[in-house]
Amino acid sequence: MKAMALLLDHTRCIGCRGCQVACKQWNGLPAEKTRFFGDQGYQNPKDLTDRTWTLITYHEIMTNGTLRWVFAKRQCMHCKTPSCVSACPVGAMYKTPEGPVLYDNNKCMGCRYCMLACPFQIPKFEWSKALPEIRKCTLCHDRIVNGMKPCCAAACPTGAIHFGEREEMIRTAERRIGKSPGRYDARIYGKEEVGGTSVLHLSPVPFEEVGFRTDLGNTPPSFYTERMMRLVPGVVIGLTLFLGGAYLFSRRIEKVRAMEEENKERHDEK
Repeated sequence: MKAMALLLDHTRCIGCRGCQVACKQWNGLPAEKTRFFGDQGYQNPKDLTDRTWTLITYHEIMTNGTLRWVFAKRQCMHCKTPSCVSACPVGAMYKTPEGPVLYDNNKCMGCRYCMLACPFQIPKFEWSKALPEIRKCTLCHDRIVNGMKPCCAAACPTGAIHFGEREEMIRTAERRIGKSPGRYDARIYGKEEVGGTSVLHLSPVPFEEVGFRTDLGNTPPSFYTERMMRLVPGVVIGLTLFLGGAYLFSRRIEKVRAMEEENKERHDEK
C-alpha cells in the first residue's frame, strides 16, 4: 500500500464536529466536561487532550469588512519524517508505511520526549492515570489496513475531509486552488512543512489566522534531533572518562597529602 493522507478543506467545513464524535466513538474515548471560552466562541474543548484526538477550531475573521466563520481541523499531522519518532529513545513511537505515526505503550518509558519534540504539540500524556500512556490520533490505522477510510473522513457530511494516496491528495488540492484561486490561500499546508505530512490542509484565509504555525520551515526537526541523539553515546563516554579521571586525580592528591603528613610527623619526632 502506498502512503496515504487526509486532505482537509476548510472551505467546506461547517463546524458540525461530526468528525470529533466519530473519533471518540471509534476509539472508545470518553467525553470531557467543557465550558465556553470567551476568546473561542463555540469551540469545545479548548485544545486537544488525551481524550480528544481531533478538534474543530472556531475562528471569527474579518474579510473585506465582513465577519465570517472559518473552521479548521486539528489532529496529529503524521509527519513523513516524525520528530517524535527520532526523539523516542526506546522506539515506542514509529512511522508505518501506510502513513500513520503510531505508539507502542509496551516500549514507552514515560520520558515524554515525543511531546517536547513535536512541532505541532500533538502527543498528550495521561496525567490523571497511575499507569499513563501517550495518546494521540492514529489516523485510524486499524481501518486503513482493512481498506476503510479514517472514521472522521467517513463521517464528514460535506466532503471537507478527503482520503486517498498522498500524491493524489496533493494533486486534488492543486486542482482546487487552480480552479478557484480566490477561494483558497495559495499554500497547501503539510505539503512541505517539516518535510511533509500525511495530513494536508486547504484554507480560505492565511493559515496563521486559523492558528497554524507558519514558521516551521521545510526541514524535518528530526534532522537536528537525530544528530543530537547520535552525540549522546560520545557525550556519555566522554563524561564517564572525565569523571573517572577526576576521581583518580583526587585520590592521588589525597595519597600525596597523607604521605607528606606522615613524613612531617616522623621529622617532628626526631
